[in-house]
Amino acid sequence: MTDVRTAHTSELGDAELAAVRRLMDDAFDGEFTEDDWDHTVGGMHALVWEGGELIGHGSLVQRRLLHGGRALRTGYVEAVAVRADRRRQGVGSAVMEALERVLRRGAYELGALGAADEAVPLYAGRGWRLWRGPSSVLSPTGLRRTEEEDGCIYVLPMAAKVDLDGELACDWRPGDVW
Repeated sequence: MTDVRTAHTSELGDAELAAVRRLMDDAFDGEFTEDDWDHTVGGMHALVWEGGELIGHGSLVQRRLLHGGRALRTGYVEAVAVRADRRRQGVGSAVMEALERVLRRGAYELGALGAADEAVPLYAGRGWRLWRGPSSVLSPTGLRRTEEEDGCIYVLPMAAKVDLDGELACDWRPGDVW
């Protein structure tokens, strides 16, 4: 039996957090950094369990994205992963459904995420839209373009009116900024 649970990081026990970290390390072939882990925690998690094993995860953390002269309260999706033997079986969709339910409760004006190429069909199929405009980061030294991220950012517009061809900047953080 598959069980989907949503919980804030503060509600997860040590064993659950360790299971999430193991899944991330496995799913990202050992390239899930400490900065990536830091980006994963501090918000809401969607955990998919089957027979006591974690088979899917995603988290939603608050960030500020700058667009159209506004700092938008954004639910940013992080650390979406499905155990290798359970991919293409609806687990990723279950994770996203749980996170989108949190997004739509009114706490956020916008949903956003940085998509790996292989995940684009999942997100696009759920109504996430490609950000076509230029991306930047508000770094400690000022606004800096992030051209390498152009074409990888997806948004789920909610309360905020956005121009998908306009400029979008994220707040600063160590590691991958998007």
